[in-house]
Amino acid sequence: MVKAVKAAERAARSSVWLEGKARRGGRGGGQPSGLDRDRITAVTVRLLDAEGLDRFSMRRLATELNVTAMSVYWYVDTKDDLLELALDAAFGELRLPDPDATGAADVADFADAADAADVAVAVDWRDQLRTLATEYRVLLVRHPWLSPLAGRYLNIGPNSLAFSRFVQRVVRRTGLPAHGVTGAISAVFQFVYGYGTIEGHFFARVADAGVTPDDYFQQAMSAVTESPDTAEVIQESKDIMAARGGDTVAEMLDRDFTFALDLLVAGIEAMVKRG
Repeated sequence: MVKAVKAAERAARSSVWLEGKARRGGRGGGQPSGLDRDRITAVTVRLLDAEGLDRFSMRRLATELNVTAMSVYWYVDTKDDLLELALDAAFGELRLPDPDATGAADVADFADAADAADVAVAVDWRDQLRTLATEYRVLLVRHPWLSPLAGRYLNIGPNSLAFSRFVQRVVRRTGLPAHGVTGAISAVFQFVYGYGTIEGHFFARVADAGVTPDDYFQQAMSAVTESPDTAEVIQESKDIMAARGGDTVAEMLDRDFTFALDLLVAGIEAMVKRG
């Protein structure tokens, strides 16, 4: 029992962001030239995108950097530290609207927007919540490795915390009582997490198959329609699929996501009125 408690304490406290290692630029003299932590993290993200989490290794990273594996360890102590850094780097790609924006003059407050004039201002909490949810979905699909890492680590890097802070501030503006804020955040962003994770896995599977998403979908539907074990269920849902609309997989996914998100927003509005 004592060992289990100590193991749990180590797991809860173990993070590159808690141990002062995230700010370290190297271990002192003798580190290899031409490397720095930002470059190592960026290459890690690129490798994870290209080859996936299962294939990633420090040796593979070193090969990509054209250095020895030990050279990488001048900048990170463990593979976990590096994956935590990569996870937070990905969160840094999110464009976060100013939760206190009140009008068009606040367009420049959108973080990391390449062209502020092209960014729609989210002046209402509903629009801001949809913006944040959509950004998170896009991030999960762009980086399929992100969802398992988000469940593995504490998610307390600066970019992750900035995202959490924006979400919390926006949901506070809904009018929900304080005890309902975390429940609303869970409802919206656990939905997005699940939706984006499955969508990301789908596109990864399509890429591995070497076909387009629409071709893959048609082949899959043909296969399940012809199978006695699944044909009946597909037939029963035929009218739902037809009513769903969308000529392409992307359109169907977008329609479902938008409608589900609207349901959640409507649910928040209903709970505010009830309160």
